[in-house]
Amino acid sequence: MLLVTSELLVLVLAIVQAESGWIDWSFFGLLSLFVQWTTLTSAALICVFRAKLAQLSIPMATLCIVGIVLLDVLAFSLFADSLLQPNQDLAAWQSIAKKMLMALLIALIVLRYFYLQHQWQEQREAEMQAHLAALQARIQPHFLFNSMNTIASLIAINPEQAEEAVLDLSELFRASLRNTDQLVPLGRELELCRRYLGIEALRLGDRLHVEWDIAPGLEHQAIPPLALQPLVENAIYHGIQPCAAGGTVRIEAQARGQFVYLLVQNPKPDQSGRQHEGNRMALGNIQSRLAALFGEPAVLKHSQQNDTYTVTLRLPRRKLPSQSSAGSTL
Repeated sequence: MLLVTSELLVLVLAIVQAESGWIDWSFFGLLSLFVQWTTLTSAALICVFRAKLAQLSIPMATLCIVGIVLLDVLAFSLFADSLLQPNQDLAAWQSIAKKMLMALLIALIVLRYFYLQHQWQEQREAEMQAHLAALQARIQPHFLFNSMNTIASLIAINPEQAEEAVLDLSELFRASLRNTDQLVPLGRELELCRRYLGIEALRLGDRLHVEWDIAPGLEHQAIPPLALQPLVENAIYHGIQPCAAGGTVRIEAQARGQFVYLLVQNPKPDQSGRQHEGNRMALGNIQSRLAALFGEPAVLKHSQQNDTYTVTLRLPRRKLPSQSSAGSTL
């Protein structure tokens, strides 16, 4: 960007300088050589001192960068004039002063542009963090009420099972309120699904059957928190609960090439408006977070074949450090 911008500036100056014709090519060639060398060497010097400049305040860093650029322009101006005009006179020093003034103005404009761009990026990141936190913090009220009713009914007849359900529910709430993690290991998300299914199994009993097909080696795959568990929750709420005979929820994770595919299958859901709307909202929630974190490579789609409803989640293959993993894998 610096090279192209500086060359466009040289072109403008060459057009303005030309007394006849469109461009003074001699002036254009000499000025291009001077400007490109000063631009490249100034950028290189700033990169060399980047670590130290990053420790300074913005005004001090700006002052240092401007000083580097001006010293660089002064050094090249003296070198160029010593070759082209060995005998320095007042006009030569005035020309050097003009070059340094132009370099000062251009450097300040470029630094201002970078500063505004940096602020814009920070604002976008802050907005994305707030958006992700809002999406991640949503808890389905029907699940909370059903879970509390199930726990209440178990306290008298099976207190140990009720205690285990409370622990599972607390872990789900902890994951929902944990807004600091943009990505978590797949092993943690699978453990969360296991806890959720444990609670639902207490309520649905023999109506709920679960099949797992998790390929080994995927426990550290990066996934947005609460990206898989809501899909399993949808499978229960829309596929198992409305059916008197129940059904089977199948959870699959496979690696293919540069992607990891997560599938959640359940019996074909009831097509009533309320359920369809809730399902669409959950899918939209997850799709928004995938787009913010992974961009276009991440895909979330759903399909129906015969009596089976399938939600497929495709993630770019990316591993998190082992120390980030929490919970067991299935």
